[in-house]
Amino acid sequence: AAMPGGARGLYRRILLLHRALPAALRALGDRYVKEEFRKHKAAGPAEAQRFLREWEASARRPAGNYAAVIQQQIIEDKQNLREKTLYGIQLTEEKLNDFRDEQIGQLKELMDEATKPNQKVTISKDSEHKT
Repeated sequence: AAMPGGARGLYRRILLLHRALPAALRALGDRYVKEEFRKHKAAGPAEAQRFLREWEASARRPAGNYAAVIQQQIIEDKQNLREKTLYGIQLTEEKLNDFRDEQIGQLKELMDEATKPNQKVTISKDSEHKT
């Protein structure tokens, strides 16, 4: 089964939101989103719904969904509501316990990439990153 049709619109919305992020975060986020959506393209219905729910921005859903959180943080940054905007959320131990080993590995890779000192992340057409 393929992911529902709303996935394409959500994918585009997230990439549009990323345009407001600092350049290195945008590159990292774009690469991650593209990989995740590609991996879940053929997910079964239950997994596809769970996947989309985590990424979706909706007024009906509480904060905690990726697109909703990033959108709110971009707004706060533009309004200078915080001295320095930190993007993303702190994952709870409960949430981490729900992750599969593969997901924990992905989070570790993402954290390592995001916290490299003074490194600009650039993405080439073949999705390999260069320094």
